[in-house]
Amino acid sequence: MEKNFYITTTAPYVNAEPHIGFAFEIVTADVIARYHHLLGKKVGFNTGTDEHGLKIYQEALAKNVEPQVYVDTNAKKFKDLIPLLNLSVTHFNRTTNPHHIEAAQAFWLRCDKNGDIYKKNYKTKYCVGCELEKTDSDLVNNRCPLHPNRQLEMYEEENYFFRFSRYQKKLLKLYEDNPRYVLPESKYKEIISFVSRGINDFSISRLKSKLPWGVEVPGDNSQVMYVWFDALIYYISSLGWPKDTKQFKAYWPGMQIAGKDNLRQQSAMWQAMLMSAGLPNSTQILINGFISVNGQKMSKSLGNVISPQEMVDRFGVDGTRYLLVNLGPVHEDIDISWDKLVVRYNNGLANGLGNTVARIAKLCQQSGFDFPPDTPPGFRSQVKNHLDDFRFDRALEVIWQTLKDIDQKIEGTKPWQLKGQALKIKLTAWVAHLRQVGYELQPFLPATAQKIIHQFIGPKIESKASLFPRLNP
Repeated sequence: MEKNFYITTTAPYVNAEPHIGFAFEIVTADVIARYHHLLGKKVGFNTGTDEHGLKIYQEALAKNVEPQVYVDTNAKKFKDLIPLLNLSVTHFNRTTNPHHIEAAQAFWLRCDKNGDIYKKNYKTKYCVGCELEKTDSDLVNNRCPLHPNRQLEMYEEENYFFRFSRYQKKLLKLYEDNPRYVLPESKYKEIISFVSRGINDFSISRLKSKLPWGVEVPGDNSQVMYVWFDALIYYISSLGWPKDTKQFKAYWPGMQIAGKDNLRQQSAMWQAMLMSAGLPNSTQILINGFISVNGQKMSKSLGNVISPQEMVDRFGVDGTRYLLVNLGPVHEDIDISWDKLVVRYNNGLANGLGNTVARIAKLCQQSGFDFPPDTPPGFRSQVKNHLDDFRFDRALEVIWQTLKDIDQKIEGTKPWQLKGQALKIKLTAWVAHLRQVGYELQPFLPATAQKIIHQFIGPKIESKASLFPRLNP
């Protein structure tokens, strides 16, 4: 069994408030991290913020503040997600951290030493929203489909390039040798198709005179690193690379989770960069879908952006976590509304989990019986298999089926009509089931799971306040 496990989210740009989309990503990562911790592994869980690039620089200028002041203020909002969502994060990294800047420059020098960095003049279309170059095939009506309200920038200058094309065969071999390298399978096939068609070298710097906000290229103070080259290195600078070799070797290579708009950057660009630097490739990349609201993409102009804080204010921490990981398969796009969330909360938590726990606790208290402590041996095979496949919705279905089975047996056996040993046998079985539920809920609803575990540890079991109050639409 592996002793260590490392998982990292992407580093979101700090030009906007945290929204439900990133909360979905980071809670998903937390479920995975907590699951591996329960399997007995030492877990490293990394998240952080991406704070360089043209988009950040333009936003700071628009607000008439220094870029560092701007990112300091906004990075805190993302760090505040750790207590807000009860995350088991062990590493929080910012790309403006001095150590990260040193790591990015050390990484650059490695790639340069291996002959993978060169300089040339070029002209390209650039989407500031994506911080990516765009070919005509990427565009719809000469606009980026992800940021149709933004004008494309035109770049024509001399920059440094990374020999991405050199790694086409190595990338295809990586995918071939690891059929679950990118999940879901549709994204695995998509990245193979992208790389198979041929990949072009990409620019990895910008003129400092045009973009003074970035990591300076080592040996050339007239250029700063392209934001994606700099930001991707945050996955390993978080582990102390290149100075803290002990921590780095203890955790890397690790798993990454990202949105589907990050597929190429995470599973092709970053992996080629690692190959160039002579470092191990990531172990696996999980691509999650997008969240829309009432059939529309979230946007400030539409006023339909849902924040993690709004969800916690309404549903509580574990209520929010439950809703985020039980909206459907992680890899599929999901459409939500406040009404849908309230219905799912009431059905699953207030009427489901909360009601069943309350019924059994009350019956146990009224019986006066002792229920000797008994710790579940671990995850049931069905739940474990779904967790291993990142199908959290299906794992929760199995757990909730246990709750439904208990409710049906209560209605069928009418325990309030039983006495003595007959009643004790029934209650003992149901208590064992709830102990199992409490154990298996730990990755998903950690605080609620602990309440259930402590409430039903025995020998005496008492009725307590409802875990989840019912909400009005």
